[in-house]
Amino acid sequence: MSIDRGKELEEGSSRSPGDQPPTPSRYESQKRRDWNTFGQYLRNQRPPVVLQQCNSNHVLEFLRYLDQFGKTKVHLQGCIFYGHPEPPAPCTCPLRQAWGSLDALIGRLRAAYEENGGSPESNPFASGAIRVYLREVKECQAKARGIPYKKKKKKTKDDESTSSIHFS
Repeated sequence: MSIDRGKELEEGSSRSPGDQPPTPSRYESQKRRDWNTFGQYLRNQRPPVVLQQCNSNHVLEFLRYLDQFGKTKVHLQGCIFYGHPEPPAPCTCPLRQAWGSLDALIGRLRAAYEENGGSPESNPFASGAIRVYLREVKECQAKARGIPYKKKKKKTKDDESTSSIHFS
């Protein structure tokens, strides 16, 4: 009897032996694919890196490696379209991974790391170096595309009380 089947019996599952397990959500499927891709990346390093030895530097190298497969045009500072959100003509600037895609990827890998037995304290996907890298990518891409990026201020209690609308 499989472990999963044993759990189902313990939990009183009504599924019959021929039923298929529920299909994983799109997020869960993507998380599994991302985790497998990262594991393959580590195995392909020379020398191969075991997960227990993985650190934020390996994660940063992985993110830089993924950049070559990106589909987002990021204008270089010398490009005549640098800072234009919708350039009128094509240019030779590189395609990169979009910041939002990298941010989502790191979120999935961070969760997968802990689900696969890693401790939150040693999670290389949660390190400050990764947060700094993502922030720099976001700011760089925003400037290259001419999108102003302003850090949101945290609301204080005074802001909340003056901004609320009261109806009588």
